[in-house]
Amino acid sequence: HGNQQDQLLPKKVEALAGQRVVAVSAGGAHSLAITADGAVWSWGFGRVGRLGHGNEQDQLLPRKIEALAGQRAIGVSAGARHNLALTA
Repeated sequence: HGNQQDQLLPKKVEALAGQRVVAVSAGGAHSLAITADGAVWSWGFGRVGRLGHGNEQDQLLPRKIEALAGQRAIGVSAGARHNLALTA
């Protein structure tokens, strides 16, 4: 939601408005989403490179993982300090 405030109730992720999200996975401190075009988006705590953007920066809003450009993800799983994307 663009900040680090706790959300006590479910809230729409506005940064993904206009995208059709087909799958999600939540880790302890980050989240993943797959959109209908097979792109993978990640956001949250970036330590140890867990978000897949080639750095350790936190992402307050969903950001497309460019390392997976050109591949179609059909599944994702967020672990404690790693992620997995299954491509077709």
